[in-house]
Amino acid sequence: GEVILNGYALKGLSEDQRASVRNQYVGFVFQNFQLLPTLTAIENVMVPMELKKEKNIQSRAKDLLKEVGLIERAHHYPAQLSGGEQQRISLARAFSNNPKILFADEPTGNLDEETAKHIEELLFSLNRNIGTTLILVTHNLELAAKTSRIIKIKGGSISDDYLTDKNLHIHDEA
Repeated sequence: GEVILNGYALKGLSEDQRASVRNQYVGFVFQNFQLLPTLTAIENVMVPMELKKEKNIQSRAKDLLKEVGLIERAHHYPAQLSGGEQQRISLARAFSNNPKILFADEPTGNLDEETAKHIEELLFSLNRNIGTTLILVTHNLELAAKTSRIIKIKGGSISDDYLTDKNLHIHDEA
């Protein structure tokens, strides 16, 4: 198969070119946060913007930290933040480059139930505000039900594929 992202066929690109395309168009949120431990919260949020050589990045980073409710923790290091705070920083960083597509891999997997609900609300709110395509990997059926389409994978193959808005089946394999 072939993967084309925003007009770029990824197969023919060098690793540096693929990294550039990812930085331009893709955001990532991971279960284990992936924050750089030697950078403060605001510095972690600014990294993707610095790589794109954007201007006024500190102002944008502050705006994102305000959106996730952590502006007062901007100068704290990841080790000084709770798991929920780290995940909110991770969300701010993921949205800092206005990605066309955001991959979220078990974004609430390491969080308590109350914090997970807050992260879910932030994720979907930021997603709506920026208009990003969201691809969410989760074992949490309640979280999956909040999306517009669910694709279930079993044994490495698609076992079910349906739209949740219209409850319309697209694909069903036994």
